[in-house]
Amino acid sequence: MNRPVVIGVTGGTGSGKTTVAKRILQSFPDQEVLMIEQDSYYKDQSHIPFEERIKTNYDHPLAFDNDLFIKQLKDLLNYKPIEKPIYDYTRHTRKTETIRVEPADVIIIEGILVLEDKRLRDLMDIKIFVDTDPDVRIIRRLVRDISHRGRTMESVIDQYLSVVRPMHLRFIEPTKRYADIIIPEGGENVVAIDLLVTKIKTILEERKVKQR
Repeated sequence: MNRPVVIGVTGGTGSGKTTVAKRILQSFPDQEVLMIEQDSYYKDQSHIPFEERIKTNYDHPLAFDNDLFIKQLKDLLNYKPIEKPIYDYTRHTRKTETIRVEPADVIIIEGILVLEDKRLRDLMDIKIFVDTDPDVRIIRRLVRDISHRGRTMESVIDQYLSVVRPMHLRFIEPTKRYADIIIPEGGENVVAIDLLVTKIKTILEERKVKQR
């Protein structure tokens, strides 16, 4: 049995990585494709007081439960369904409910640090880094957090300067060297996305031929 094609999509906050992942997803309407966000795998913090949870640095590799992420990804690679966790940002911990995810022929994993862990990288067939200018990324984050998360401009800027930017330079930007493809300007780069979709289709076709 052929294993699914795994595509890792990463980039800084506001880079457009989610848009790129969704554009790929939409390019396979007749194919079994699924997307898993790394954000679903933030560590459970129910054992920690709420006052401590709110101090969590969500841009640090240690914030993620990669052991669970990798275990569940391997299950999907073996065409086994998983119970994906749900993270509650208002309580800063996981919900008790989960989402059942069925296996698919193409798996897209998306998140700021999916290329940081070698164990994850080794499971990927294609590794993508979405590269967008910092000034564009901070503007996008401002708009998102103020419009959709009820944040103030001052709090977003303070978090960006004190946590997001330092973590990006320390952990996210260095993972660019692991990428097979670097896509400038995110979801607006139609040419790059089209080339990527063509490559994925080629891999799927090659695997079908081998299976005959």
